Amino acid sequence: MDASESPAGATSGSPAHRRGFWSLAVGFAALMAFTTIPTTMYPVYQDIDHFPTFMITVIFAAYGLGVMAGLFFVGHLSDHFGRRKVLVSAIGVEVISALIFIFSTHVSALLAARFLCGFGIGAVTSTATAALLELRARAAPDESPRLATTVASGVNLGGLALGPLIGGIFTQWAPSPLTSTFVVFLGLLLAVGVMVVAIPETVAPHSRRFVYRPQRLQVDPRRRGEFLAAGVAAAGAFAVMGFFTSLTGTFVGGSLRINSYFVVGLTVFAMMGASAVSQVLLARLTLRPKVAYGLSGMVAGLIALAVSGAVLSFPLFLVAAVVAGAGVGLVFSAAIETAGAISDRDHRGETIAGMFLAAYVGITLPVITVGMALTWFAAPTVLITFALIVLVVVTASTSAMIRQTPG
Repeated sequence: MDASESPAGATSGSPAHRRGFWSLAVGFAALMAFTTIPTTMYPVYQDIDHFPTFMITVIFAAYGLGVMAGLFFVGHLSDHFGRRKVLVSAIGVEVISALIFIFSTHVSALLAARFLCGFGIGAVTSTATAALLELRARAAPDESPRLATTVASGVNLGGLALGPLIGGIFTQWAPSPLTSTFVVFLGLLLAVGVMVVAIPETVAPHSRRFVYRPQRLQVDPRRRGEFLAAGVAAAGAFAVMGFFTSLTGTFVGGSLRINSYFVVGLTVFAMMGASAVSQVLLARLTLRPKVAYGLSGMVAGLIALAVSGAVLSFPLFLVAAVVAGAGVGLVFSAAIETAGAISDRDHRGETIAGMFLAAYVGITLPVITVGMALTWFAAPTVLITFALIVLVVVTASTSAMIRQTPG
């Protein structure tokens, strides 16, 4: 099938593809926001169910493991079955997750809801990213793919940023926030499902018999080093994000004594929002300077983070979050652009799923290790120590990507 054709029958550059691109971008952001809504709510759940603080780390980890399972087992299936079918099925899983949140506050229900949420979003991230690249290629065949990759990674991180902010607002001021928040998002999820059904399909039906296998890497052997370097850099960038999100509530609410769900949500929003904004503002950069600037932002942010832990300064912590977040956005955007550039059309979902899998390994491990460390050590000590460790990891991983990236 020619790249300008659509399995749905719409012609290249048609309004259907343009509408589909922007509709999916909005829906993708809403789905990602749903995944981070509970960030500010865990202390409330803890007060109700009386589980230890370490269990919050386990709940975080359940989501991360769910994402990795979704990416590994189903993230690549849209290459065969089509983008819409996989997206609608994944949204169905998110709906089940929302229903569990609505009807139970028990810790076992939280674990199940978060794992299902992660599993569904694992299928969504790779599939929606591939669909956005393809919809834009059909809407504007002569256009550089940079806009599509910027939008895809921007709405991903932008959606993640909106979740804690919305969750903080609901938790601080809404009646029955543990129920009302998820009722609102249940309606939003259903609306996104309707939007997805209406977008053009971008994958032609396969005549060959389907044989299931889990995720594997489909990359031109000549560019495998480039892909692996980008994957490790994406993992390092998401490690920074996981480190900040796992420590914000404890550091702000505990060490700094700022007892506000809204402030915690706003802080996480500032970090992740800066990730999305940096991608938009510097979208015209080529890959190598984008990665170099991203590395500089993460290094500066992590150093400022360590200092904020030493002097117990919230303004400095907030500045560190924004600067590091901007760096995360640039490196992640470059990684997604790399995955899209080196993938062929028949395996695009698979290649992008592999990149997201690497990224979510990076975001999950810091959450688990930081949670364990907080069991024995004070938050400022953990913050300073892990900031320095992550600094070394990020510098090594992102520098390798710079060396592999064409000038």
